[in-house]
Amino acid sequence: MREKLVIGQILKPQGIRGELKVKPLLDDASDIKSFRTAFVDGKEYRILSARAGGGFAYLTLSGVADRNAAELLRGKEVEGLRQEAPAPAEGRYYIVDLIGCEVVTKTGVRMGEITDVLPAHTDIFVLSDGKKEIMFPAAEGVVEDVDVEKKQITVNEKRFNEVAAEQ
Repeated sequence: MREKLVIGQILKPQGIRGELKVKPLLDDASDIKSFRTAFVDGKEYRILSARAGGGFAYLTLSGVADRNAAELLRGKEVEGLRQEAPAPAEGRYYIVDLIGCEVVTKTGVRMGEITDVLPAHTDIFVLSDGKKEIMFPAAEGVVEDVDVEKKQITVNEKRFNEVAAEQ
């Protein structure tokens, strides 16, 4: 498993003291408070303060002392250490753990491999079978089992064929 997780995307500076407004890529924006270290473009920063409000997270990073320094980070991804991340709730997974999972049916038919997950009310899995990309919702009745240790997702073939869309 990867040692770092993408935990957010920097939207803009917040104020004049270097605070950053972040779109969190976690189930709950307040989960960002559990991280002590952030990585932006591979550079390590100590998180001096973290807060959440209105569905956004706000971070103050060491070495980002003013609005000008914060502006240079606009649009960049924020990564955190997996060991500092809260454990996902039952039946929830970090996207990075789903990428590369093989998708199979209950009868063992290989459908392809997950190449992306598009966050939505019901996440959309993007599957590649080597020739084309297929999108399908990670909905109950479609996805029957997820085993991140085995890197395998089992789907109901009938429901999958009803809802899957080729790209």
